[in-house]
Amino acid sequence: MTRVFNFSAGPATLPESVLRQAADEMLDWRGSGMSVMEMSHRGKEFISIHAEAERLLRELLGVPANYKVLFLQGGAIGENAIVPMNMLRGHASADYIDTGEWSKKSIKEAKKYCKVNVAASSEAGGYASVPPRETWKLDPDAAYVHICSNETIGGVEYHWTPDTGDVPLVADMSSNFMSRPVDVSRYGLIYGGAQKNVGPAGVTMVIVRDDLIGQALPITPSAFDYKIQADNDSMFNTPPTYTIYIAGLVFNWIKAQGGLKAMEAHNRKKAAVLYDHLETTSFFYNPVAREDRSLMNVPFKLRDESLDEAFLKGAQARGMVQLKGHRSVGGMRASIYNAMPIEGVVALVEYMKEFEVSHG
Repeated sequence: MTRVFNFSAGPATLPESVLRQAADEMLDWRGSGMSVMEMSHRGKEFISIHAEAERLLRELLGVPANYKVLFLQGGAIGENAIVPMNMLRGHASADYIDTGEWSKKSIKEAKKYCKVNVAASSEAGGYASVPPRETWKLDPDAAYVHICSNETIGGVEYHWTPDTGDVPLVADMSSNFMSRPVDVSRYGLIYGGAQKNVGPAGVTMVIVRDDLIGQALPITPSAFDYKIQADNDSMFNTPPTYTIYIAGLVFNWIKAQGGLKAMEAHNRKKAAVLYDHLETTSFFYNPVAREDRSLMNVPFKLRDESLDEAFLKGAQARGMVQLKGHRSVGGMRASIYNAMPIEGVVALVEYMKEFEVSHG
């Protein structure tokens, strides 16, 4: 069997060892005589799977005891509504930092529930950077400050944690969650879909400080009320059981690699291979400010965009897939999440060199 180098932005590549273990356990999970897909979420087998996934997540990220860890449904798109429903807590407005397409989606959704103050935006510069903290016009009476820590489409990433004073910091970490260590205590809430670095689509991780839950808007559906879900250990309704199981396997894999510090070193090394090449050529280019370049998603373009189709076709012929950029920005995009081996990035750079020689 030959596996391709899958540069998809999500659902994304998973560790091969995780896929093999899941395959081995598909029909019979550890002598239970049934697949995880068939288990009752109330049964002792799945309860143990869920507890292990949460334990590993807490261990790897160093989640403080006064934070709840929830495994929910709806993705980050769902959380764009669920966050204001839960986090306004009597406040009339919330601050949002606009760094790209996913920030814009969060802002649009939040406006249905509260007044949104766009405290800073990089739109004027083509979303090629993170606005410097000193330019942010924050409201001390805001319910929270929301950021997207990594813009999957634009390839812009925060490499620092904003100081928002007494106002809770909320972060959509969908595409860089579990890619590096994070000081959870500096955030009021972290959320993200699993389908980048953690597992298949279907589960959304929410890490929220205890004192910020329990004041959801009256219109909030019970399944989206953080307090109700926390009181029911994320099982007020049937959770995405199989996705939680895979997430637990991935957390174990991350631990076996040396934890999040080792994961970050691995990701920096991969990103450097690609960015270093982009610095040496004028045939391709990356539009993002160097200090804000994502370690997870690397957009790049050909100076001659008429060559895009030929480039993508040649990449696929060489076993490199899903390199087409998002439809809103065009070009190419290499998503190099945790499970992408460095060999995949090296192969991509070698192909880029060959393509430049033959088409330059």
